[in-house]
Amino acid sequence: MLLVNGAVTRSIDALDRGLHYGDGVFTTLPVRRGVPLFLEEHLDRLSRDAAQLYLPCPDRELLQLEARRLAESQPDAVLKILLTRGTGGRGYQCPDPAVPTRVLALYPLPDYPASCSAEGVRVGVCATRLGHNPALAGVKHLNRLEQVLARREWSGSEVREALMCDQDGFVVEGVMSNLFLVQSGKLLTPLLDRCGVRGVMRARVMRVAAEFGQGVVEGRIGLDQVRAADEVFLTNSLIGIWPVAEFDGRRYPPGPHSRALMEALGRLGAQYEAAACRA
Repeated sequence: MLLVNGAVTRSIDALDRGLHYGDGVFTTLPVRRGVPLFLEEHLDRLSRDAAQLYLPCPDRELLQLEARRLAESQPDAVLKILLTRGTGGRGYQCPDPAVPTRVLALYPLPDYPASCSAEGVRVGVCATRLGHNPALAGVKHLNRLEQVLARREWSGSEVREALMCDQDGFVVEGVMSNLFLVQSGKLLTPLLDRCGVRGVMRARVMRVAAEFGQGVVEGRIGLDQVRAADEVFLTNSLIGIWPVAEFDGRRYPPGPHSRALMEALGRLGAQYEAAACRA
């Protein structure tokens, strides 16, 4: 099921700037038992990213209403919320005033085996590099061509994810995930000031770690540092946390830090879901 500007349809205007220029932002979140999990955090991110593109954001209550309306129709699913600048004439100049297009779409949950979380995953590294653009750093905008090209580099399920480096060879993120390392008891994650996506789950992991009394250090991380880490794990809102079991020939044992964070995040999700069901 899809909603386009509140209407049940699969069509948008062919002149929409999201189609022509990737002029928009999006966020993706799981739906469990008809509850869009941590919807407020995703709408916060959507609003921040839209502001960074000078893109008007629809009324928050309207987005909440439409998200919950869709979620009720398919209890376990993936909800994607897209926002574009709407239609405009030919050329890059933004329409003034802009009339945004909002699209909410439900997809089936990906069929990831339980072993991805329980035992960890094998991870590769992409040849495709991320370009530096501080003006767009952190934003989950609609132009994801770097990730599309990177994902073409492997097939099958033996490798579940691959890391992407920037032009200087520093690791930034996975194709669909954010990256964390544990080194000598310290939690590290790539600094996303030049490229990359600031994921909602990445932010949640950092908050939970802080509640455990463990801060997260953001910095430049090289591939050698990943290989030498005590623990490595990946995050996004759909997978939660995937421990990395193998990268570039290095095997990692099950790690206490990633396990503790997985348990804490699982409790948070269950509490959120139960509270939403009672409301």
